[in-house]
Amino acid sequence: MGVNRQLASWLVARRPEIEASLAAALGAAMPGAASPEAESLRRLRSFTTAALLHGADAVPALDGIRVTPARAERLTRAYLEAATATAGPDAAVVREVLAPITERFLVAVRGTAPARRASGAPRRSRRRAVSAAIDRVADAFIAIDVETGRIADANPAAGAMLGLPRDELVGASALDHFPESARETWSTHLEALSEGDEGGRFETRLRDRNGRSVGVEARVTRFSTRTKTLALVLARPCSVPR
Repeated sequence: MGVNRQLASWLVARRPEIEASLAAALGAAMPGAASPEAESLRRLRSFTTAALLHGADAVPALDGIRVTPARAERLTRAYLEAATATAGPDAAVVREVLAPITERFLVAVRGTAPARRASGAPRRSRRRAVSAAIDRVADAFIAIDVETGRIADANPAAGAMLGLPRDELVGASALDHFPESARETWSTHLEALSEGDEGGRFETRLRDRNGRSVGVEARVTRFSTRTKTLALVLARPCSVPR
């Protein structure tokens, strides 16, 4: 487990180099920041870190993923090659550890389409993630499961900002409320939280049910339970360039 923990830290520290190697290998096929393929890569990175730290207990979070298995396989193989190339003299060790983990991810991706057909639409959870006191907060409050990207809780102010009642927000994909111009910013912060970052403040945008975007100042805090990590978002309208 010691080697795996070191490798998990190494992947986080060397992420810019791995992504540069991946971009060079894929060229024009490198997915855009707001694409479903980019979301697939984010889920792969999160799962890889979790699997290195928790072993067989880690399960890929694929709820709401929209990438085809064939495309996911190409990107996953390319990610493995990029990480291996970045490792230099330790390439053999990195490949030996990461190969079975990436294969587990691909097996899970291949099973998503049949599972969705068999079970139908995912059932939305009605369980509240935090105290009912958030209902009285004037700022929009949204709790996002960083592994699945789904909204675990929201307050009435968030519903008013996004034009939806809370019951429709809970269980929905947060990605649907991130304008394409802001998805990279949101993804970067959510991924950092999944890897242990405690959060911070930044300016970005949200999108309501009618496609209109609103500039917000967002404060994001990490909250962990035994089973999941949540990004607790407080968003206040502000002027943000498009």
